[in-house]
Amino acid sequence: MGKTILIVDDSASMRQLVTFALKDAGYDVIAAVDGKDAIVKLSGTKADMVVTDLNMPNMDGIELIKQIRSTAAFKFIPVVMLTTESQESRKQEGKQAGASGWLVKPFTPEKLIDVIKKFVR
Repeated sequence: MGKTILIVDDSASMRQLVTFALKDAGYDVIAAVDGKDAIVKLSGTKADMVVTDLNMPNMDGIELIKQIRSTAAFKFIPVVMLTTESQESRKQEGKQAGASGWLVKPFTPEKLIDVIKKFVR
C-alpha cells in the first residue's frame, strides 16, 4: 500500500491537479476543501503527510498547521504549504506555526514530488 497524502485546497482544480500528480507518483490521496474538512479527514484516516494551501475559507493553512501540531496523534506529520504566497513574512508565520516546508504556486508536478519525497519515503 502506498503512502497517503492529504491535500487541502479550496480550489477544485488545484485539488485535482495535485491529486493527479501524486497518484501518478504512486501515492494515495485524500482531498479536503479547507482546514476544518482536513481536521475531520485526518481524524478518520492515517495520513503520512499534509499538503495545504494557505488562503482558504473557514480555516486557513496556518490555523490548520497549529491544530495539527497541537494534536498528539498528528503532531509529527509533515505539513507542506502549497500557496501563491511567497513573502518572507508569510513563510516565517508558516514556519512558526510548524510548517515543514513551503512550495510556491505555480509549480511543476516534478517539483511537488521532489518536495514530498523529502518527507515521505
